[in-house]
Amino acid sequence: MPKSPVLTPRAQDFPRWYQDLINKAELAENGPVRGTMVIRPYAYALWERMQSEMDARIKATGAQNAYFPLFIPQSYLTREAEHVEGFAPELAVVTHGGGKELDEPVVVRPTSETIINEYFSKWVQSHRDLPLLINQWANVVRWELRPRIFLRTTEFLWQEGHTAHATQEDARAFAARIHREVYADFMVNVLGIDVVLGRKTARERFAGAINTLTLEGMMGDGKALQLGTSHELGTNFATAFGTRFLSREGRQEPVWQTSWGTTTRMIGALIMTHGDDDGLRVPPRLAAVQAVVMAIKGEEAVAEVHRVAEVLRAAGVRVQVDDRVDTPFGRRAVDWELRGVPARIEIGPRDLAEGTAMLARRIPGGKTPVRIDALAELLPGILEEDQATLLRQSREHRIARTTDVTTVEEAIEAATAGGWARIPWSVLGQEGEATLAEQAVSVRCLVAEDGSVPVADDAPGNVAVVARAY
Repeated sequence: MPKSPVLTPRAQDFPRWYQDLINKAELAENGPVRGTMVIRPYAYALWERMQSEMDARIKATGAQNAYFPLFIPQSYLTREAEHVEGFAPELAVVTHGGGKELDEPVVVRPTSETIINEYFSKWVQSHRDLPLLINQWANVVRWELRPRIFLRTTEFLWQEGHTAHATQEDARAFAARIHREVYADFMVNVLGIDVVLGRKTARERFAGAINTLTLEGMMGDGKALQLGTSHELGTNFATAFGTRFLSREGRQEPVWQTSWGTTTRMIGALIMTHGDDDGLRVPPRLAAVQAVVMAIKGEEAVAEVHRVAEVLRAAGVRVQVDDRVDTPFGRRAVDWELRGVPARIEIGPRDLAEGTAMLARRIPGGKTPVRIDALAELLPGILEEDQATLLRQSREHRIARTTDVTTVEEAIEAATAGGWARIPWSVLGQEGEATLAEQAVSVRCLVAEDGSVPVADDAPGNVAVVARAY
């Protein structure tokens, strides 16, 4: 396997390794305005695959895609006090347009609960209009003081779902369905990340929500990353915006709502969960390029890699041809290693003579000669094996670096040492949570004793998962 001389070892300096990988694998660059980013084609192809996989799952719930404006009247945000207070430090506000001062400042979309409720209040009249299930793929702006590409940027891409329901029970069930059937299914079975599903504490809850469900992943350095959230909004926004409906009993009632979202932060999670000292490792189910077929040298090899690529495409494998024989083979191999393509199929004159190719597997590592005419049959199964390997490694890593503790001091020690702690919520409580915050440690989520999602913040047996986080 080619070794990368260009990345700082993870154990030496994890943040530097992360930045090195983004640069050398040509995933993204800093934009001209502080906190913005330029997503380069290889990384954007990963985002497109994420969009495709999640969009199919979202639509399976009955939600439909729509689009709402980027600019939101500032007065909209002030209607829900807790919401505006939560987002005030992150807002970008436009005061001038067309060379003139605006009559009312507008906010660049930090999230869309307010503007969507303005339209929900027009669209919902009767219980027959419910549930109303909307999703949008968009960009948002939250002014970030300490930006880091993919993890925290001033502008990022995401999907945000917004729904209205006739009852609290329906809203709660839908928020849980998104949490489990859309987000968890995608993150576990496509991203290959062993996320923990839980409930946020009141301190960590989304501004304006009555409950926030979260998915937390452990990164390679033991820190936590929130990969997605699903919120029960109660009737807070419905009350503020007059989003009401005529019930079956003939009463005017406020709708019960949810909102939920995931972002380009998942690309950062992909890097920090699966990357190694040689670069990225992309889960095969996610990979825009599952296999690259490489000609080592010679015109016959170039012709053969194109033929092999067509055979593999017919077998359902996403393939790219590398026939740049005028570029040194070693350099090309290292580039693909950095980018984490699951399989490299290398064919040169000697391989052609023997009817074989060299198969290099990025995820477990190693090279094996295989018969060219067997590739189409073998490769799909190999890719599934490698997908399972990444998920297993993610789970083993999380379990190995999670410690059960009984005191706040032990929880802080475990988190600052580069791992997670589990402590009974009855022991920690809000006072202990405030003590953790003084040490830059947070409760990532609450889980039930059996690992399921708790039904309430104070349910008996709740366990707090504690960590430092990105």
